[in-house]
Amino acid sequence: MDEGKTISQAVIGRLPRYYRYLGDLRDANIERISSSELSGLMKVTASQIRQDFNNFGGFGQQGYGYNVKYLYTEIGKILGLNDAHRLVIVGAGNLGRALIGYSNYESRGFIFEGIFDQDPDIIGKEVGELTVRPMNELEDFIISHKIDIVVIAIPKAGAVEVAEKIVKCGVKAIWNFAHTDLNVPSDVVVENVHLSDSLMKLSYMLQK
Repeated sequence: MDEGKTISQAVIGRLPRYYRYLGDLRDANIERISSSELSGLMKVTASQIRQDFNNFGGFGQQGYGYNVKYLYTEIGKILGLNDAHRLVIVGAGNLGRALIGYSNYESRGFIFEGIFDQDPDIIGKEVGELTVRPMNELEDFIISHKIDIVVIAIPKAGAVEVAEKIVKCGVKAIWNFAHTDLNVPSDVVVENVHLSDSLMKLSYMLQK
């Protein structure tokens, strides 16, 4: 891939889905797949698949298709999954506990190092293999454990203040579940997950 080339957000957004399908194919011992076969599985046109992969060098040969294991590995590298990422969660409520309980993150290289909350009734309790820590330890923990990504899973009232604190600690990536947009420097990436927005989108689609 040309290092100076800008990849569209739409293409980047499809990469995790390619990775997931290719992982399933690999686990099923499928060695090769054509763009048309992958199109049939994913309901994405074969032309779109080829265009997406051509952004990164193509990966396949005409009439030969794609080597599933190789393509899976290469997309993993593009997504940065060959390196481990250290995370902490701010918010040990239902959502924070559910995220800790989801077992598939670690296999993708996302390692939860800590979980934090301000509720004295929750602090000190176990969530999975982690102990809930008080918020006044968050900044020192981020620095000492070299945290890459912070998950914000608290109400929007406290999310902005938390974002400001963690950015000052050098965090460059935030997974934001708080129902508010965060004003962060341009070199900090934020992935917003607004669950109610997804439901409203479904509501819109139901009317069609």
